[in-house]
Amino acid sequence: MPDNWQSVDLKHLRALRAVAARGTFWAAAEELHESLSTVSDHVGALEALIGQRLVERSRGRRTVEVTEAGRLLLGHAAAIEARLKAAEADFRAFAAGVSGSLRIGIYQSVANKVLPETLRRFQAKWPEVDVRVEEGDHDVELVDAVERGELDLTFAIQPIREGPFEVRELMRDPYVLLVPAGSARRWARPSVADLAEAPMVGYQPGKHQELAEDFLLGRGVRPRFVFRSNDNATVQAMVAAGLGVALSPLLAVDENDPKVRVLRLSEPVPPRVLVVVWHRDRYRSPAASAFVDTAVAVASEIERAQAGSLARMSRGRRSA
Repeated sequence: MPDNWQSVDLKHLRALRAVAARGTFWAAAEELHESLSTVSDHVGALEALIGQRLVERSRGRRTVEVTEAGRLLLGHAAAIEARLKAAEADFRAFAAGVSGSLRIGIYQSVANKVLPETLRRFQAKWPEVDVRVEEGDHDVELVDAVERGELDLTFAIQPIREGPFEVRELMRDPYVLLVPAGSARRWARPSVADLAEAPMVGYQPGKHQELAEDFLLGRGVRPRFVFRSNDNATVQAMVAAGLGVALSPLLAVDENDPKVRVLRLSEPVPPRVLVVVWHRDRYRSPAASAFVDTAVAVASEIERAQAGSLARMSRGRRSA
């Protein structure tokens, strides 16, 4: 195999990625704003450098297929591009010093309760930092954005996939049972077995929903879902309307809603573990470190308040 890897250029890898993604050299050239001959030359040069055919070109067909060797190289190319974007983000943050921007990934339940107080405290001490928040339906896409350097840090749920990440635990968020206020007497002492026949309202597939469902399935209960949504308020509203009950993280619940009752199951449900994630190998600005410390402090206070709420629920169940 030729020892030409030092001559492989990012433009070669980008051309291969675009051809693989778009399926034709014409479409790849359009995506990269290059001429057709330039894209073809880049892919041909890459094949010559590494001594492997990367794209199968068929006579009379405009579409092309990436070979097994090409697919192998594309896996590395994605990581190389992500690392370069992260380096670019690093130098922008370094040049900005104590000002600049801080890009944060968030999902709904954390956005409702942890983020507002964290932002209030952080901006009081770091008023020159422009905080930009990006919300995602699932933390997986936000963690991917951290790897690419598109976010400086993100809130997420354990487990975190392998990658160039540092993780700091924020809090453990317990699961509770939401029932309509009018049927609270029926659910005075709820157990997992009671959910076997009950209609349930749940979230769309994702980590915190899968944690709840795996818990039920592990105890022989196959939940019967009649409605799913990723919006916390919608899930709670459907429970309040009597459509079903919900096994929900406490952080996602409005405990002051008079139309529902928040209860504990007799069997403890393992809590979801909330964390903050950032890129292990990137420059971490003082502002980013301060934001993480602030979020940890706020989450700890919320966790203590939740422990008090759970204790009151337990006392209420014993007296029922």
